[in-house]
Amino acid sequence: MRLDKFIANFTLYSRKEVKKLIKAKRITVNDSIASRPEMQIDEETDTISLDGQWIGYEPYIYYLLNKPQNCLSTTRPGPTSIVTDFLPANEVEIYQPFPVGRLDKDTEGLLLLTNDGDFAHDLLSPKKLVSKEYYAEIEGIVTEEDVKAFAKGLTIDQGDHCAPSQLDILATDPAKNRSEITVTLTEGKYHQVKRMFQAVGKEVIYLQRFRIGSLYLPEELELGTAFKLLPEEAQLALKNETD
Repeated sequence: MRLDKFIANFTLYSRKEVKKLIKAKRITVNDSIASRPEMQIDEETDTISLDGQWIGYEPYIYYLLNKPQNCLSTTRPGPTSIVTDFLPANEVEIYQPFPVGRLDKDTEGLLLLTNDGDFAHDLLSPKKLVSKEYYAEIEGIVTEEDVKAFAKGLTIDQGDHCAPSQLDILATDPAKNRSEITVTLTEGKYHQVKRMFQAVGKEVIYLQRFRIGSLYLPEELELGTAFKLLPEEAQLALKNETD
């Protein structure tokens, strides 16, 4: 394949722009500066770089995003920010990644984006029982009775039954009528955590997802920041901690 065609295929540069990059000596082939746009390369064995950054086609990409509030888990542009706004624009254009599942607009934390449909299907499949863990601040005092009710499986509004879940009380503050908890789910019903606490007479006032399977949200990752995962790192999301 011609060098200029290869670069144009896997970047947002046109062939005309690629010729300028080659003329500026910004393109290398196997660590040697490229001099001709028509140079023939082997896309499977040759290493092509632009300004020292590898250029190549990956069939699938995986990103971990620390989703901020007031951001929609969609790829459709709208009046507010969307999750793909936080990924490199060229990769969004080329690979068209999508969020795996969703987090509510006002929920923060771990969200995966990919173009790997099989991976997304496995992660969302109820049969896989992939665990997802959340931290929440609650209006109301969470009790051991609530813990037992969650473990048994709550029936929430409209008769919707939830699978058993693990609720852990981190702290309670009777003076402020507040609690801090973590809850682990193996399903993803609409507004599930909020609806479960409503079912026991309490209200979620802050919610963050920090774990999917064995994949954790890095503590140092700032809100609105995403980073690329290796395929083997993404696979951690499919492996529960007890696997």
